[in-house]
Amino acid sequence: MTEFNTPPFDNILITGAAGALGSVLRESLRPYARTLTLSDRASLGERRDNEVHFERDLADRDAVFEMMKGVDVVIHLGGAPRENTFQVILDSNIVGSYNIFEAARQCGVKRVVYASSVHAIGFYECTQTIDANVPQRPDSLYGLSKTFVENLSRYYFDKFGLESVCVRIGSCFPKPVDRRMLATWLSYEDFSRLCIRTLMTPSVGHMIVYGNSDNSANFWDNTEAGYLGYRPQDSADTFAAEVYANTPSPDPRHPAVKYQGGSFAADGHFEDPKAN
Repeated sequence: MTEFNTPPFDNILITGAAGALGSVLRESLRPYARTLTLSDRASLGERRDNEVHFERDLADRDAVFEMMKGVDVVIHLGGAPRENTFQVILDSNIVGSYNIFEAARQCGVKRVVYASSVHAIGFYECTQTIDANVPQRPDSLYGLSKTFVENLSRYYFDKFGLESVCVRIGSCFPKPVDRRMLATWLSYEDFSRLCIRTLMTPSVGHMIVYGNSDNSANFWDNTEAGYLGYRPQDSADTFAAEVYANTPSPDPRHPAVKYQGGSFAADGHFEDPKAN
């Protein structure tokens, strides 16, 4: 565990702190701030010594401004975590993220780290290797919301100088469970390492990086992350034999196999009537 004589930050805000990734950062970022401000619509459980809790909806502008006071940096994980209706995506991911960036600007926050997603570029084929500068190709309404916030963060940097790092997370789970994840997997430990580097790097401007571990199979040229000093230490290769033994050989022509977004790219429009 990292120890500091004095924590480098007075106050770190983590939105979506009750979720799996928020819970990971709740532990790993504890030494980095005198105060961890945690936000989620769900219960955050027992409050620990250096924590402040806000059980709020990010679409509530006044609530977001209230919890942003005194914050140095934000790790913005909050929002709808998967595909949904446009109204849910609009309120949770688009309006909520606008409130985060506008409150950050007005409250003098130095940096926002945003949990973007592979689904912002999900319609690139798995045979392609892409970097962080390719045009966005969202595979869903969820992915579309991620592209919006990536562009929102660019706007806030260009116009107001609010620094940001957008992390296009691949598949962040305890271990990979299918063949696609052998390329997209990001371990919880590497997720923490990457987030810590997004906070501790002195100057980031506006960046987009990919969030994955040191996997032999890989869709992404993640050169940009090297600037942050991110060096993944885990690899999906450890689980490759298990994954291959437990999953059938896929049809490479199926959209879920062909495209980097997997099942999100293969699914129909969420709001269309579902077949019985």
